[in-house]
Amino acid sequence: MITLFLLMLALFAIAMPVAWSMAIASTIYMALGPKVPLQGVVQRMIGGIDTFPLLAIPFFILAGNLMNTGGVTNRLVAFSKALVGHIRGGLAHVVVVTNMIMAGMSGSGIADAAGSGAVLIPAMQRARYSVPFAAAVVAAAGTIGPIIPPSIPFVIYGSLANTSIGRLLLAGAVPGVLMGLMLMGYICVVAKRRDYPAEVRASRHALTRATLQAIPPMGMPVIILGGIIGGVMTPTEAAAAGAMYAFVLGFFIYRELRLQDLPKIITESVMGTAAVAIIISAAQPMSWILTYEQAPMKVLALFQDAELSKGMLLLILNVILLILGCFMEGLAVMVMAVPVLMPLLKIAGVDPLHFGVVFVLNAMIGTITPPVGTIMYVVCALGKISIGQFIREAWPLIVVLILCLFIVTYVPILSTWLPDLVMPMR
Repeated sequence: MITLFLLMLALFAIAMPVAWSMAIASTIYMALGPKVPLQGVVQRMIGGIDTFPLLAIPFFILAGNLMNTGGVTNRLVAFSKALVGHIRGGLAHVVVVTNMIMAGMSGSGIADAAGSGAVLIPAMQRARYSVPFAAAVVAAAGTIGPIIPPSIPFVIYGSLANTSIGRLLLAGAVPGVLMGLMLMGYICVVAKRRDYPAEVRASRHALTRATLQAIPPMGMPVIILGGIIGGVMTPTEAAAAGAMYAFVLGFFIYRELRLQDLPKIITESVMGTAAVAIIISAAQPMSWILTYEQAPMKVLALFQDAELSKGMLLLILNVILLILGCFMEGLAVMVMAVPVLMPLLKIAGVDPLHFGVVFVLNAMIGTITPPVGTIMYVVCALGKISIGQFIREAWPLIVVLILCLFIVTYVPILSTWLPDLVMPMR
């Protein structure tokens, strides 16, 4: 098993994509190790993504792309600006609030960061903000996307951990708001120190107008979560309904979405879905190998011998996941680690619902850390800045998010209160 990971790390080192590194390492292991036909690799890869809940992913990605093209993002930015723009460092606060609202619609951190960043990074540059700071704020705010429901990672985690996806979506709401408030607190400190400007306070008429224009997009989380909580729709059906609603908003109400835009939107959505699916698929043979090698039992025995408290166990897992997040895609870590960790968490008395929020928050912090941070690369491209420039401004924001992670880890009621209130276990 150690040889498997060494081979995978060697492939990482020569810049092999994560999915191919896992698939190649697993194939070589199966060819040289257990007497399993190599067809088993293909069967595992196909079977791993042949599950109904995962069908929600392409619809959430499509909804995010439709929003960004159909004028929804611009109206949410205008609403956020009218709401918090008058605070010192107003446009940075607008970034956070916009991403918090968009988080309730797309379920994708990359889509949220790309949509808000394309509008707000140039606006912040014109308002005398440092471009690296603007990019760092957009990236950090983008991590909120998959925490506040809906969420693509929660769909995947729920299918792996056999946990209610509806309850998982609700579990992320309070931690997501906490993330936004803590980021805004840091922005207040920086804005005062650097004398970043505040926007002109919106008049009552302007605030009312921006609010009315933002009300239709607010209907999307109502449709998605209302349908799931009310038992009217499955998460997959709710995601499809959300994508249709985003199309109706852009095409019929705002009239900024044109039929000629659809081929590009669909192509981008297919590519985004494929990027997620190939990671999940490639991780399946490795997950089977870990099970074959009895990795869950070995991990369980290791921690049982150490006689760790639940708090210490969560601390160690957080540190491991944060380190892994720097070098691997969060989804790949999730597909490999969740089946291994579930028996351990059950013995330790850790609620899988609570741990799901902790895991996804870890994964999202990994998206803004080098060398494989996907959101980091998106905002660096939007701001035309180097990774070094980004990191110099982003590291305090990463510290803020890690602090939030530990609050969520050790105050589990933040994650469990809302699901227990709205969708109590029967």
